[in-house]
Amino acid sequence: MTDVSERPPPTTGSAAPAARAMAATRPGRVVGLDGIRGLAALFVVLNHIFERAWPGYPGANHAPFWAAWMIYGRGAVVVFIALSGFSLGLGPARSGWRFKSLATYAHRRAWRILPPYWAALGFSLVMTWYVLAQPGWPVANGKSVAVYGFLVEDAFAQGHHGGFWSAGSPNRAFWSIAIEAQLYFLLPLLLLLVRRVSARAMVGMVAAIVVTIGLLGPHVPLMNSALVKFTPDLAVLFAVGLLGAGIVTADERTRSRPWAGYALAAAVPAIALMVVKGATWSNLNLFWLDLAWAPAVGCFLAAVATSRPRPVVRFLDSRLPRSLGSCSYSLYLTHMPIVIAVSYGLILGRVATGTPTFFVLAAILLPVTVCFARLFAVVFELPFQRHRGWIALRQAMSARLWRLRRTGPAVYRHALPGR
Repeated sequence: MTDVSERPPPTTGSAAPAARAMAATRPGRVVGLDGIRGLAALFVVLNHIFERAWPGYPGANHAPFWAAWMIYGRGAVVVFIALSGFSLGLGPARSGWRFKSLATYAHRRAWRILPPYWAALGFSLVMTWYVLAQPGWPVANGKSVAVYGFLVEDAFAQGHHGGFWSAGSPNRAFWSIAIEAQLYFLLPLLLLLVRRVSARAMVGMVAAIVVTIGLLGPHVPLMNSALVKFTPDLAVLFAVGLLGAGIVTADERTRSRPWAGYALAAAVPAIALMVVKGATWSNLNLFWLDLAWAPAVGCFLAAVATSRPRPVVRFLDSRLPRSLGSCSYSLYLTHMPIVIAVSYGLILGRVATGTPTFFVLAAILLPVTVCFARLFAVVFELPFQRHRGWIALRQAMSARLWRLRRTGPAVYRHALPGR
């Protein structure tokens, strides 16, 4: 989204690639964000492959150094949540930190998120009931349909507590979708705080509340319940992403700051924490590790939004990352049942645990999950992105069917022998 003080150069000759990168703040699209989404979704798949190649890691089964970094699959969720706050904040940032219409915002979020999610829920239930469920985990039941259908799995899913509404999971990747949906309800309040005080103060307030919950949670039953169920640390990432969205209307001095350098410097403490404390500590302290990554992720998004560093933005906008980004939501939603079916139904027990299993699973699952996600997105995701309501969607489908009926017989006649 181009700031008036920094317009892209002409797109002639060899300057075209640089101009494309400089268009990162052009209205309607920030170059590089789709690539970030795609790579983050692919990392989630790798993380779930890793967990089956080295079961029990980090306690019972030690992975080699080259693979150990894949244990932090939560890092992709951290990026997704911050990116969500950033993306949803771009429009309000250009409009005085206000929604042009709260009703339109609510409709667009529901229209964008729910149809693919519900379709993926149906797919996950079919895979769980009729193909293969995750061994050792409660099988999804009728209660699961209600709990997951209404996006309240973080409150009622099996593992948090017992009781009537406790439900088995048809897809363990769904937990973050519930968190994100709840953050959508929080966004109008965050925007109000930005207008009344400032974006930085808004982040400070959210962080203060979340850190208080983290410190007191183990000692206060009510806070501990919130800490376990609702992952409040991700609210800080969402707020940081919203803060970063302000870069699109910032002055030239702010936009020209070395945001990529800030991101790299902010990442050093988080990486050091993981290396020094080790995988076991990191896995048991995801709350604090997520918060440690927040400044780095926020600065990185600001860097990408200002097209810096340009080689990174060009890579993120290259064909493969953008292609993954176009189906990243579908990939996140649908990969887990496929990973379970292939891992436990075909590979585990037949291939040596560890590195051999990892490479065999990766060779099978990466192309299979991505290809399935692309097909799933064509049917259940992309139409809802292109058409903003049922009327527009029905009209587009009717037009497509009309074209197929009109061209189908002609194609068939030309395919007949002798023609």
